[in-house]
Amino acid sequence: MKTDWMREWRPLIYIAAGFAISYFLPVGIPRFDNAVTEALTMVRWYAREHVILCLLPAFFIAGAIAAFISQGSAMKYLGAKANKVLAYGVASVSGAILAVCSCTVLPLFAGIYKLGAGIGPATAFLYSGPAINVLAIILTARILGVEIGIARAVMAVFFSIVIGLLMHFIFRHGETAKANAQAHLPVPEPTWPLWKNALFFAALVGVLVFATWAKPNETSGAAFIAVYNAKWILTAFAGLALGYMLVAWLGIAWKKVALVAVPVAALAAVFPALPAIPFLAALIGVSIITSTSGGKAGDWFGASWGYTKQIIPLLLLGVLFSGLLLGMPGREALIPSEWVSAAVGGNSLRANFFASIAGAFMYFATLTEVPIVQGLLGSGMGKGPALSLLLAGPALSLPSMLVLNSVMGLKKTATFAVIVVLLSTASGMLFGALFG
Repeated sequence: MKTDWMREWRPLIYIAAGFAISYFLPVGIPRFDNAVTEALTMVRWYAREHVILCLLPAFFIAGAIAAFISQGSAMKYLGAKANKVLAYGVASVSGAILAVCSCTVLPLFAGIYKLGAGIGPATAFLYSGPAINVLAIILTARILGVEIGIARAVMAVFFSIVIGLLMHFIFRHGETAKANAQAHLPVPEPTWPLWKNALFFAALVGVLVFATWAKPNETSGAAFIAVYNAKWILTAFAGLALGYMLVAWLGIAWKKVALVAVPVAALAAVFPALPAIPFLAALIGVSIITSTSGGKAGDWFGASWGYTKQIIPLLLLGVLFSGLLLGMPGREALIPSEWVSAAVGGNSLRANFFASIAGAFMYFATLTEVPIVQGLLGSGMGKGPALSLLLAGPALSLPSMLVLNSVMGLKKTATFAVIVVLLSTASGMLFGALFG
């Protein structure tokens, strides 16, 4: 009986804590009410701007990694016993292709990590995905200065390799066990030849990259502006190529694909100013025809759905708390913005460390970190802390850390975050001493 009562203490504590929080909620205090509004505004903004065009295509890519890339192939190039130069070389420059934020890269990371990639190459990819964004680096150089732009580019590539190597070293015992386990696994024959895999993933990545191609600055260059002006045409071509592959390679009846393509084209003609509507219709259509198919097509949807239901709830919860604490860019929430501006002035260790911590918990959509840092520089932020925030911010966020915890555990997530913060702080200190 005593044991039964002891078991009831935990729910009693939860109920009491929930009651206390509800009883003392500071409703009616302007800052709290505004923070709640900011949190809900940020969740709505994230849902409108990032879920349909960014996350959902990323889930399909992650599912394709699980369905179409054999574990043997993943272990050969990214596994614990893979060639380190090749593994870290590929992972460290992946961001030049994938212009994604810290949240969109998560399903891709989960896909290669669960497939058997070593913790080193996987975390190198995790950092480089959002950090090495060609357009963001160009905008950084043009808006914030050439020195910061070059430093960001060089340090982002360098960091991805160092972070991967440090994660591999810290968790080397687990990596050794993984390598020994992988050594005894049979290497399955690939389902498709390499060229088919390459074209299939090129189509998927093309849909993701072109659909999320951010509006460039007027000084970004003619090529970036031309791609932006033609982004939906390029997205449509990538989608058509994917449709052909569904029929020719996955054996889905062409009538099913046509039943998806025709309404999507009609919606695109009816809502030319709202491209997210036909884009979402296409995603729903692909989901229906793959979920009702057998073989690899069904496996692809199953894996994609698995990542979706694991990651989406945690991401939205993280975005909600991020908005509650920090608010939308340029707006107030629970933490006053003047506290942040005052804490990152100059090039001291405290300023660089705070900038790294703030960047690690804030959520930055692709390219938004540049105008935010520009505003902070105008408010007295030092150049060193500016670089620290640029190196920590795009790669980490509170939502991404919540998801990473569910993928690789608290210890590895905390270690990854600490390494990013410390390296960003050190780089800011060095840069501030040289150019501050």
